Amino acid sequence: MDPVIVVGAGPVGLALALALARHSVPTVVLDDGPGKDEQRLARTVVLREDTAGFVERLVGHSLGDPRSGARWTNWRSLRRKQVMRELSFGDEVPAPLHVPQHVLTGALRDAIAHERLVEMAVGSKLDALEQDSSGVTAHTRGPKDTWWRGSYLVGCDGSRSTVRKLLDIRFPGRTAVERHAVAALRTELPWPGEALLHRMPPWRGAGAEVTGRPLVDGVWRLDWLLPPRGELVTPDALVQRIRETLAGWCGGATPPYELLDTGVHLVHHRLARRWRVGRSFLAGDAAHLLGALGTQGLDEGLRDADNLAWKLAFAWHHGERDALLDSYQAERRAGVAARLRAADQSLPVLRGGKGLRSYVPGSARGHDALLTDGHVGRGPLGAPSSYAHSPLAPAPSESEVAVGTEVGAPVADVRVTAPDGSFVQLRERLGFGRLLVLLVAPGTVVWERRHWVTAGIMPRLAAAVTALPHPAELLVAESYPGAAAHSVLLIRPDGHLVTALSGVRPAELYAAAEAAVGGAKPVKRAAKDGAGEAADAGDDAQRGGGGGGETRVSAEGSSGAKARAGRPAK
Repeated sequence: MDPVIVVGAGPVGLALALALARHSVPTVVLDDGPGKDEQRLARTVVLREDTAGFVERLVGHSLGDPRSGARWTNWRSLRRKQVMRELSFGDEVPAPLHVPQHVLTGALRDAIAHERLVEMAVGSKLDALEQDSSGVTAHTRGPKDTWWRGSYLVGCDGSRSTVRKLLDIRFPGRTAVERHAVAALRTELPWPGEALLHRMPPWRGAGAEVTGRPLVDGVWRLDWLLPPRGELVTPDALVQRIRETLAGWCGGATPPYELLDTGVHLVHHRLARRWRVGRSFLAGDAAHLLGALGTQGLDEGLRDADNLAWKLAFAWHHGERDALLDSYQAERRAGVAARLRAADQSLPVLRGGKGLRSYVPGSARGHDALLTDGHVGRGPLGAPSSYAHSPLAPAPSESEVAVGTEVGAPVADVRVTAPDGSFVQLRERLGFGRLLVLLVAPGTVVWERRHWVTAGIMPRLAAAVTALPHPAELLVAESYPGAAAHSVLLIRPDGHLVTALSGVRPAELYAAAEAAVGGAKPVKRAAKDGAGEAADAGDDAQRGGGGGGETRVSAEGSSGAKARAGRPAK
C-alpha cells in the first residue's frame, strides 16, 4: 500500500510522521525548506504533560534536561506589587515543558534520520493534488518536478496552508487578537526556575502585562502585551522595556543581561471549516490558530498528530472505516473550538480595561485564575480535550463504573506491569497501534508475575482481550485514581479512556473496543458543556468526509491535475 504523504516539516508534520512510523506505516514528508531550522530563542513552545510525553516517546529521550528544555518549579502571578497566586509543580500538578521550537524540531529530525519508514523530500513545494477512491496524488516543484502517490495526505503546512487552499476549505476567524513584544535574554532574576505573570507592573512604561518564562542556561523569554493597534516596537523602545522590567523585578537596578533574540508575536484565532476532505486531512496551524491568554497552538497541533496517527494507521493496515476517520475532525475540531470559545469569552473580561468589573471585589483574583489556567494548562483555557461525546464512544453499560478519569479524557500515568513482567509507566505503552486493557489488581506488585498471571480472574480476562476485534495489550496496575479493585479500563492508542468496567465483562469489553475503532454506530451520551460544538463538528465531518468519490484540484485549476491522473508514483 502507498505511504501517507505529510505536507510540511514543522513540529506537527514531523511528529505525525514519527507517530505513523511507530504504527508501522511508511510516510513521505514534503519539506519546502532546506531541511533545517533557524535557531530563534525568542520562538519557544510550552508543552503540557501529555504532549511533552508524546514527543519524548517519539524522540526516545527527555526534552527537559539541562541542554534542551526547562520544566518550571513554580508559577507566580503578580498584580502591581502583590502576589496574587502561587502554584508549585510536582506529582500532583505536573510542570509544563518550555523549549525553543528549533530544539524540538531538531530532536524530531534527528529521530527521523534513524527511521527507515520516513522519507524526507527536501525542497519540495506542493502545487497540486488530486484524490480518488484508492489514494492521493500530489505534485511538487523544486530541484525537479515530482509526482507522489500516497494512500492519504495530511496538510501540516502552517497557517498559509497550500493543502487547505487546494481543498478549498474556508479558514474564518480573527486577526491580531493579541500582540506581544518578545525578548530572549540571559540574566539572573529573583525567581530562578519559576515562571511568572505580572499584571499592571508599578513602574513607568511597563504596559498592562509582562510574562517571564525560564529556559535552560540562565535564559529567559519575556513577553510584553501590546495595545491591539499602533505602537511600533523599535529596537530602542524594546531595550527600554527590558531595562525597566529587569529593574522593577530586581529592586530598582537593572542587573547585567545579554540580549539574545527579539521579535513581535501576533496571535490570530482561526478555525478551518473542515479538517477532512476524502483522503486528505488538515492538522496543526493549517487547521487552527490560537494562542491568546497563554494558550498554546503547537500543543494543540501535537494533539492533532497523536489523535490522527493511530486512526490513519488502522485504516492503512485494516481497511478504511469512515466513522473512525471522521472522528478525527469531530473530536479535535470540537476540542479546539471549545478552547477558542473560552478564550473569546474571557478576552473582553480580561482585556476590557476599566469599567464595572474592575471595581467588583475579588475580580482581580478571578482574572489571575483564568490567566493561570491558560498558561499552566488547566481549566477551559488549557486542560487537555476530553472526547466524551466522540462518535467512537461506546454505548452506556450497566457494568460501567466511575474512576478518577472521565470517559474520553487522557488517562493518568500510573505504573503498570507489562506483558514481559517489567514495571513501566502506562504512557510508555501508548502509540504502538494497540488498545490497552488495564486491570486494577491491588497486591500484585508484591508477587512475581508468574504467580498471579494464571490466578483469579486473569485467565478469563486474558481470553477476553485475545478475542477483541483489534489488537490489544493487557496491563496490570496496583492502583488507579478513583478505581476500585478489579476495575478494567479500556484505553485508546492515544491514551484516552474508552470505558471502565466492573470486573471481567467480555461482551461489554468487546462492544466498547469495536466502538473505539469505528465499528459501531455512534452513541449519544448525556449532554454536557461543549456537546453542541462536538455535534457541529460531527456534522461538518459528514459534509466534508467520506472516502468515496473523486476530487481533483490544483494551484492552476482542476484541469492541470486531471491531465496527469494515473502517473506512476515515485
